[in-house]
Amino acid sequence: MQSYRSPWVTPEHELFRENVRRFIETEFVPQRERWIERGHMEPEHWRKAGEVGLLCPDVPAEYGGGGCDFGFDAVVYEELGRACVSSFGCAIQSIVAHYLLVYGTDAQKQRWLPKMASGEIITSIAMTEPGTGSDLQAVKTRAVRDGAHYVLNGAKTFITNGYNANLIVVVCKTDPKEKARGISLICIETDDLPGFRRGKPLKKIGQKGQDTCELFFDDVRVPVENLLGPQEGQGFYQLMNQLGRERLIIGLAGVATMENAVRVTTDYVRQREAFGQKLFDFQNTKFTLVECRTEAHIARVFIDHCIAQLIGGELDAASASMAKYWCTDKAFEITNRCLQLHGGYGYTMDYPIAHYFADTRVAAIYGGSNEIMKELISRSL
Repeated sequence: MQSYRSPWVTPEHELFRENVRRFIETEFVPQRERWIERGHMEPEHWRKAGEVGLLCPDVPAEYGGGGCDFGFDAVVYEELGRACVSSFGCAIQSIVAHYLLVYGTDAQKQRWLPKMASGEIITSIAMTEPGTGSDLQAVKTRAVRDGAHYVLNGAKTFITNGYNANLIVVVCKTDPKEKARGISLICIETDDLPGFRRGKPLKKIGQKGQDTCELFFDDVRVPVENLLGPQEGQGFYQLMNQLGRERLIIGLAGVATMENAVRVTTDYVRQREAFGQKLFDFQNTKFTLVECRTEAHIARVFIDHCIAQLIGGELDAASASMAKYWCTDKAFEITNRCLQLHGGYGYTMDYPIAHYFADTRVAAIYGGSNEIMKELISRSL
């Protein structure tokens, strides 16, 4: 809404937004189609983004970040959505940074966070396995202690940033006799690492430029000091406490998709003619856009409330799950309706609406499926 202003937004956020938009339009948009064809972006573009502060803006300055609040992160995700750029997995970088901030040792923070903020280190978090999706307690990847090292064996799939990542947080079993209590998070530096290999970027329906791939660990030796947390068996607890942030980010991306789908569709129907008049002049068109814009505004108000809660350290798991499930479901519904208003052109990748439609479909699956979100929310009833 033109009169609506997100309550968490300050003049500093708006100035940052101008710089982010300019950078994305200059550096990312010209590369967008090439990344889609290749299935990944090149690491040098991560370093360019780091130079202008797009990475880890809410990480404390003492660890190389911007020392800002989550709102600066949110601005980056919104502007990537506006530009229809889904190849840049900076949300994972932020998520991993906060695992390190909350659970890492000072040595781990000093070693990795500054290079994550500069883009020298690209990160991913490896949860999903070929036979294990939402049931994280059932992961099969093993980490066996052998002196001063862990020896890892197993496989992961659908790993965002997996092709480019040189620091991966691996969800693994350090005690196979236990379920949740047997899970640990171990940080793996992949450069020239014997026994580690990755598959080619997976070919997907949407987000085709995002380097999602399979990872394989065959007797990979990792120093014991790369364990995240003070002891083994804390991984499931760590995941549950940090997934709220990830789910809010996914919900926010859904809201940005809704808003931009309505924006580009309104522009399109004001120009396109049928039966001697503009598409916008048909009542069905106007009513459809009114319904979509109303729901997008409702989603914006709710996500802004959740962002303010996260900034204030008060976001609860149920609200994060609501944001993730409802906003992503609505994003797909609205992009579908907006694509219909484009007619046949909406089905071609020359128009942004086709990218929004294809890219948003996975949001109901990753970060915990929306069915799992409803199960989690039900526990708060």
